[in-house]
Amino acid sequence: MQLLVTAEQMQEYDRAAIRGLSLPGILLMENAGRSFVDVLERETGPVAGKAVHVLCGKGNNGGDGFVIARHCANRGAHVEVTLLGRPAELSGDAATNFGAVRAMAGVRKSGLRLHTSSGGFKTRGSPAIIVDAIFGTGFAKKPAGVFARAIEWANASGAFIAAVDIPSGVNGSTGAAAAPAIRANLTVTMGLAKIGHYVSPGRELSGRVEVVDISIPPFVFTTPSRPVWRILQADITLPRRAATAHKYSVGKVFILGGSRGFTGAPSLAALAALRSGAGAVVLGVPASIHPMLVRKLTEVILLPLPETAEGTIAPEGFDRIEERCSWADVVALGPGLGRHPATDGLVQNLLKKIERPVVLDADGLTALAASPSLLGKRKMPTILTPHAGELARLIGATAATIEGRRVEIARESAKKLQCILVLKGSPSVTSWPDGPVCLNSTGNPGMATIGSGDVLTGLIAGLVAQGMPANEAAWGGVFIHGRGGDLAADRLGQRSLLASDILDSIPAALRVAEEG
Repeated sequence: MQLLVTAEQMQEYDRAAIRGLSLPGILLMENAGRSFVDVLERETGPVAGKAVHVLCGKGNNGGDGFVIARHCANRGAHVEVTLLGRPAELSGDAATNFGAVRAMAGVRKSGLRLHTSSGGFKTRGSPAIIVDAIFGTGFAKKPAGVFARAIEWANASGAFIAAVDIPSGVNGSTGAAAAPAIRANLTVTMGLAKIGHYVSPGRELSGRVEVVDISIPPFVFTTPSRPVWRILQADITLPRRAATAHKYSVGKVFILGGSRGFTGAPSLAALAALRSGAGAVVLGVPASIHPMLVRKLTEVILLPLPETAEGTIAPEGFDRIEERCSWADVVALGPGLGRHPATDGLVQNLLKKIERPVVLDADGLTALAASPSLLGKRKMPTILTPHAGELARLIGATAATIEGRRVEIARESAKKLQCILVLKGSPSVTSWPDGPVCLNSTGNPGMATIGSGDVLTGLIAGLVAQGMPANEAAWGGVFIHGRGGDLAADRLGQRSLLASDILDSIPAALRVAEEG
């Protein structure tokens, strides 16, 4: 897992290195600038002969920019440096490095020219590369004035944009961004990656992110008490099958879902559970849709159930449902379940009585919204997989608020609801009470298609049934689901992606995970 930190946590690590280990701040700044140029050249080729424009703010991010400008000039680039402010506003290491740049600019052969722009911003030529060293990771305001004009010019320039630490305008701790914000092709960040690099819109604005060593010893990076991890391929460990395995020993899943007009969701969930490796899947559905699903699902055991006049599952089927819940290793509630007061009551009653792990999604989440305190009374793990709108109904917030604070709200909601929470989105965030937060690293926008969440529900349920701990099945299922979406997009493109394409790619995604 890759540790992600907030801007404040990274500042603490910097202070620990400078004060506790007597590492000079100017040395860290020098290492940061030189390492940045090394990465830039690996990405774009040698800078020699290229026009590079470095936009520098008044803080330490600008100080890094002055070092970068000097190293680019030393490597043969034609460098323009613009300080967005007055030299008198600089202090400490940034002021020292500004002095070095100003001295170099006074030498004609240096290849470096320096400008200050405290009131207005003047464009100069058409650079091949723009270095964004305006704001650092701690910036949390809306860019205005000369800063906004410089950002807008950079975005419209057509140049390759490389950001120092974080694209200017993006909050390094949350990923939130207020327009205008730099749209970088590459972000080179120092020491550790920041949460803001991987939460939208910061995720899209950062481009490719590379972390560089600036000589802070690894032991300084102690794990925070409430860590945020980014899940990577190496973190996925799938259950192993014994040589003596049979269909009922490798995972039994019961799924309750479907309603009149909604047959696709439960079938996708059931097939995903089977594709995950579960040995047996039973799908409970209203009796009226049973005949069409019999023709569609040859490997799934179907259980027809009494239904309401509106075609949703009725409470009269409770005893048969409870019997299948007792048989199963895990129960999934919600795919295509539909809305009806009687069906909502059935779901609530099941949550009170089921003594099995439960995966709750879609209409099952809506049924829970009337009494979310039910989860605190359950003894077995409950995995919720809401998108922002569904979570908003559960916790009494707005979807916009949740999207602006995805990591913090996922953590708070998991504790409040006493559940394992998968907040779907960009990226999907998994948290559990008093546990860490896990950000997914797979997936693409093409997966924003109807039925995609049903595939995820079945996949997670199947992994739990096979013996994975519920929290690992949650974030592991999200990762595999996203990898399946990526593999499908490689074949078909993102625009035309269907949930069934993701389902069809699960075997390949699992094979990649098994091969490590």
